[in-house]
Amino acid sequence: MQEVQQHMARMMDDYMFDEDLKMLLRSCMSDNETASLSWAKITLCTHAMVGGHSPDIHRRAALTELVILILDIVDDLQDQDNASKPWMQVDSASALNAVLALIMGVVGELGRLQASGNMLVEISKIIARSINGQHKDVTNAASTVDEYLWMTQEKSGSLFRLACFMGYADADCGEETIEQLHQMADCVGLLHQIQNDMRDLVRYDEKSDLMAKKRTLPILYILAVEDEVFSPVKAYYESAVTAEFMTENQDQIKRLIHDSGCLEYARIVQSVCVQKANEIYEQLKALSPWKEDFRSLMLGDFMKLGVEVEQA
Repeated sequence: MQEVQQHMARMMDDYMFDEDLKMLLRSCMSDNETASLSWAKITLCTHAMVGGHSPDIHRRAALTELVILILDIVDDLQDQDNASKPWMQVDSASALNAVLALIMGVVGELGRLQASGNMLVEISKIIARSINGQHKDVTNAASTVDEYLWMTQEKSGSLFRLACFMGYADADCGEETIEQLHQMADCVGLLHQIQNDMRDLVRYDEKSDLMAKKRTLPILYILAVEDEVFSPVKAYYESAVTAEFMTENQDQIKRLIHDSGCLEYARIVQSVCVQKANEIYEQLKALSPWKEDFRSLMLGDFMKLGVEVEQA
């Protein structure tokens, strides 16, 4: 992991000469989520379990981290939340310069790695898929559960697809294995996004999905149920009542949400995702012990949910 961090820092030093900008970039890369290198670990593990032997795999893992960091910064700038992040504690012009600097670092490193045309095309397709999903999210385009599920696989699943792709890109990996990895990535992306949706449902700050009138999975459940008790939430989404009304009655609204069954519904969808991910995993032809490590990295604590479902 130290080698991955060194490559990330080197990429920025190679292209950026302004000390203030370099300090901001170092701060962004030292953020807790990025410093954990969880995305790089998926890339490295994927590479090992499919029998890869690239001398440049740590450089590719560093690229995975930087691309995800770029998308995280853009997401926060769009939503104007996560105020504690380094890129949100500077003016938007400086944050945008950080994004541009990271993009140039990624492009330059891909050039140094002499990435093939096919590799560049695939990276572009995966990132573009995520951007399409992100655009649907920021424009609140999903109005049904099916639309939400597809949007989330595009937005979040693509990030896991990218981490996997950077690992198997130059390995002897068959089409069936690639498709299995992509399907598993989409399942894991859904799991994480649904978890975020449940967390952000009843908060009354800048990350409140309810106050922002976002149509997340649990909220779509509430909006779809024909029950008078849910009328305040439906009225708010139809602009029949104001945000002030929702804030003044937040205790009642929180009780309504907790009693609605929407969180239980979201957990059921998560359990289905875990089951599907495990089914794909069992069929995956990959080397041990990295295959087992891969499942732990991808599913993490969600594996417990799968165990609970099987026991039930």
